[in-house]
Amino acid sequence: MAETEGSHIRLDKWLWAARFFKTRSLAAAAITGGKVKANGERVKAARAVRLDDELSIHVGPYEYVVRVRGLSGRRGPAPEAALLYAESAQSKAAREALAARLSAERIYVSHEKGRPTKRARRQIIRFKKARVE
Repeated sequence: MAETEGSHIRLDKWLWAARFFKTRSLAAAAITGGKVKANGERVKAARAVRLDDELSIHVGPYEYVVRVRGLSGRRGPAPEAALLYAESAQSKAAREALAARLSAERIYVSHEKGRPTKRARRQIIRFKKARVE
């Protein structure tokens, strides 16, 4: 981990090393799509990330607001990657609240797709006959 004050690394490479995205190309696509902001500004993939930069990262429905604590161009294990940034308390609380809300909503969503099963077909026929009579 390079942690000297004058050092820097490309934003897409840092996001990949910090394990926010699985590949550098996915990280670059997210940056291009405006899903990553550095210090409140839209940036390009080649922007230099420095220590104490504040990044806002949207991954799916979740938003991470992190401060850069370390620089690394190598994608290591997850515990090592977690040392590269510090997430704000508000960001963590908002993500956990959103995760709880999404899991609660999942209970009420029907995931039936395709043709009905034999049992479901019989229930539909019984229901339709009961409405006619």
